[in-house]
Amino acid sequence: MAILSVNAGSSSLKFSLYPLLDGVVQPQVLVGNIEGLEPGGAPEMRWTYQSHSHVKPLQLGSEQVFAQALAVLRELLGTLPGVPPLTAVAHRVVHGAAMFRESLVVTDAVLAQLTEFNSLAPLHQPHNLAGIRAFREAFADIPQVACFDTAFHATLPEVDYRFALPESLYQQGLRRYGFHGLSYQYVIGALLAHTPRASGRVLMAHLGNGASLCAALAGKSVATTMGFSALDGLMMGTRTGSLDAGVMLYLLEHGWDHAQLQKLLYKQSGLLGVSGSSADMRRLRSDNSTGAKLATDMFAYRVVREAGALVACLQGLDVLAFSGGIGEHDVALRAELGQKLAWMGVDIDPQRNAEATHDAVLPIHSPGSKVEVWVVPTDEGVVAAREAARLIGA
Repeated sequence: MAILSVNAGSSSLKFSLYPLLDGVVQPQVLVGNIEGLEPGGAPEMRWTYQSHSHVKPLQLGSEQVFAQALAVLRELLGTLPGVPPLTAVAHRVVHGAAMFRESLVVTDAVLAQLTEFNSLAPLHQPHNLAGIRAFREAFADIPQVACFDTAFHATLPEVDYRFALPESLYQQGLRRYGFHGLSYQYVIGALLAHTPRASGRVLMAHLGNGASLCAALAGKSVATTMGFSALDGLMMGTRTGSLDAGVMLYLLEHGWDHAQLQKLLYKQSGLLGVSGSSADMRRLRSDNSTGAKLATDMFAYRVVREAGALVACLQGLDVLAFSGGIGEHDVALRAELGQKLAWMGVDIDPQRNAEATHDAVLPIHSPGSKVEVWVVPTDEGVVAAREAARLIGA
């Protein structure tokens, strides 16, 4: 048997297949994505199986495009040689709010409740849930499991998750939740398997198009930079990060409406907004313009600033870990952050840092560093698969 881990977006579907051996999740044997599902898009499916990569343009009709794409995926799973049959589909769901603090098998009642959280993550949650609905129809005989990005942060203390707002608003759900939980769950698990110091004070940096930091103590989340929404904290690819609420009041007074504000905050800010050219750190690194340099400098500065706050919450630091697309591959950023966090006892070895660009958990600190520094390529899919295996096995 096997578990299919999926992440459904507005115009794409990422998927990976994990076989089970005696109930234990094994390394993925199939990974791929379907893109171009937006209106007017050019749908195609890419996948890698047995070390061979493939690309297949899809001829889909204009109606129920996602359902048609799932039919193609189901056909692929049924025709690849040696692919074990599915026992569950594990879905990444961004928001479980305060109600869902761990993964669970989706029922009609669960799906209805999750829909009420759409406004908490408007650019992610509706698409995650639409994916679950489509899979429930296309794979009607297979359990669907929801795995929440917020669940890892269920251990946040009240002093961290509460806003300084009236109790009535807290009762309506206005609090800090935290995100990137599946990634942090993987990273802390990998660190615990590699170093005993990971059971102490750990700062994890998930740096990508979405970016956040998480402080963990004894393997549990105690503080994180993202809050009520995935806008808070660090500067990101197209998102603002922390922003004075007075800016929103000012724009409202000048006639901005909800749609304009949402587009500004989620899609027009961050690296893209500051640079004026790109949200891709790789492109900005090769761009000599003033805007590109300011964007990369600001990104690093915000990581340093937020890192200081979280390390203060931990009262010190034993392990620093980098993950996410930027964290795993941007050697220059890791070196810069290491220099600016040297006062914490961080000392990154240049050669180790330069070599840590592959899909392996690697230490990059020097022998004399007081803080261990690791690069941990994240795998949210395997975390979701393990959660599904646990639930289905139970």
